[in-house]
Amino acid sequence: MTAIVPRDLDVDFATVPRNWLAGSAAATAVANGVNLLFPHGERFFVRSVKHFLDQIDDEVLRAQIKGFFGQEGRHAREHDRFNAILRAQGYEIDRFLESYHRLSTWIEEHTSPKLNLAITAASEHFTAILADGAFAHGLLDACDPKMRALLAWHAAEEIEHKAVAYDVLREVDPSYAVRVTGLAMATVILGGFWIWGAAVLLRQDRVGVRGFVRQVRALPIGEPVIRRVFLHGIRQYLRRSFHPSQSANETLATEWFAARGMTMPKPVKEAA
Repeated sequence: MTAIVPRDLDVDFATVPRNWLAGSAAATAVANGVNLLFPHGERFFVRSVKHFLDQIDDEVLRAQIKGFFGQEGRHAREHDRFNAILRAQGYEIDRFLESYHRLSTWIEEHTSPKLNLAITAASEHFTAILADGAFAHGLLDACDPKMRALLAWHAAEEIEHKAVAYDVLREVDPSYAVRVTGLAMATVILGGFWIWGAAVLLRQDRVGVRGFVRQVRALPIGEPVIRRVFLHGIRQYLRRSFHPSQSANETLATEWFAARGMTMPKPVKEAA
């Protein structure tokens, strides 16, 4: 296990172009669609884990949880900053965000704390797979440099804390049924909101279905998002023996931190 280190990002998004991913409105809308979800989503993840903090006795895991809070809080803040850039570029995003916040808050309030935690654990699995793909499959190569910095920083820290929510869930309720129910809910909720957010942006860019398909087919973000994140990720998560540490991708994050002179994670000793 390693200590989880919250790091600040110093990037000015003011010059990020409207079509910052491969110059494609369709590809950028897909990426921006999930960016819209991050601030509220990251804060939900923190709340769902924090609810059970007093039930965690293991000091190493408690320290990791606090590092997780710090990282996710910073992620929410930076994506809030980028959402302000979308407004400045002329996108109307606030009606979508208000509806997204209202509906997701209703779901959270009408879902048990354990299931909210299970949704978080599954969502963190999906984001860790996205993070892995960002580094290992060159998904960031076609990004504007400032967006590449944002997404790579976020991805590296997602890899670093990928097991925290899952480990808390194991401590609170190791039930396979709870874990799988959380997976099903996370798949529907994340997928549904992501598609909705992307559609809102595509409509404003006047990209129709044919144009969307034509543009996305030429890019490395279409099929891998469906196959690697959702289908492959679901198959992994359904294994009874699954644990996030089985994806040995930590070097992808540590190499990125090292190349930029950022604080490196340090191993921690488990309590005897």
